Amino acid sequence: MYLSSRVKESQASITLKVNEKINRMIQDGKYVYNMTNGQLPFKPSSEFKDELARQLNFLKSYQYSSISGFKELRKKFLDYKQKKREIEGKISGHSCIISNGSKHSLYNALGTIIDPGDEVILLAPYWVSYPEMIKFWGGVPHVVSSHGFDAYTPYVDEIEKAISSKTKAIIINSPNNPAGIHYTEKWMQSFADLVVKHENLLVISDEVYSDIAYFDPAPKYFYQYRPEVLERTLIVDGISKSLAATGLRIGYCIADKKIIKGMSKIQSQTTSGPNSLIQRALIEYNFDNLEKFCDPIKMQLRESTRLVSEAFRAVGLDHCFYQTTSAFYYLLDFSRMPMFEKFDNREKEDHSTEIVNDILEKTGVALVPGSSFGQKNSARMSLTLEKAPFAEGITKLADYLARK
Repeated sequence: MYLSSRVKESQASITLKVNEKINRMIQDGKYVYNMTNGQLPFKPSSEFKDELARQLNFLKSYQYSSISGFKELRKKFLDYKQKKREIEGKISGHSCIISNGSKHSLYNALGTIIDPGDEVILLAPYWVSYPEMIKFWGGVPHVVSSHGFDAYTPYVDEIEKAISSKTKAIIINSPNNPAGIHYTEKWMQSFADLVVKHENLLVISDEVYSDIAYFDPAPKYFYQYRPEVLERTLIVDGISKSLAATGLRIGYCIADKKIIKGMSKIQSQTTSGPNSLIQRALIEYNFDNLEKFCDPIKMQLRESTRLVSEAFRAVGLDHCFYQTTSAFYYLLDFSRMPMFEKFDNREKEDHSTEIVNDILEKTGVALVPGSSFGQKNSARMSLTLEKAPFAEGITKLADYLARK
């Protein structure tokens, strides 16, 4: 009786529920191959850690930053993104806000642009928090689906069909969580043409995995082909993935100055400015070192996807494999696996949670149900587990999937 309808209608993160069960199993003495994590088994680079230690000596590292983050770091993020995307001089009307992680940036961005009843188009599979954030601000998620046969890439024509007079924005997430792919250059060019046609449409480009692409070609973005859409584009990024620093909670958004001003209003009344110590270290850190730092990360992810391919081939599941190219994940489509026969029935459309629980109990492999990512009868598998336990776990999982 004391909870608001907004909270009652919100869904808790599925990963929290899965990890609660994992922790109970571990406490009971069972071994779990934890393939749920969206974080790397790496520490940040020594250069960044050294800079963090140095900044501990300064009083300002313990005091408030400005609401939107330190000016020097905001400019640095803005300059870095322009250089990285080759759009120098094309976002003169833009500004940057630093938040407590890219998730916080997304939340503030949606709160700034959404009025009750506005529709936001999501491309499935999508990150679990998108629909909940949209609904929390009074918006309506409108989902455009895709399939594993197409490497989970939705057709641009289908996206256009979903646009209505109520559509306020589209969120694209490339590289994608949970599919582990990034959209092709041809797709981005077509999407750019679509955005140009719809003059009132905003696009939120979630690029938090953009530095974790381990097969060429590297990700490109729609606004690189049609820079005129930049005035309607909100670019979201952060240090969580590229610096292996999920717990340090620094993200940022680059957008039109009016939007950034609106986001600052929200941030001023909620969290205030982000962590001063981390910001000061980032001001001194050389972002050009990121590529070298990410090399061993990419090597591990390439090895993990190779192990998935070999394990699937060994049990006759070649047709169920698709090649991931970026981010940390692989999306298992249970409906194409022999084991699905014992779960499939007409009474229930989605068996994701049921299957994931069964896999955990029978093999010790922990996955995240795909229904939370907008994909029925599927599960997200993280590729970040160390090589030896990952190889053992994927072999057990493949054997399970191949059994009728």
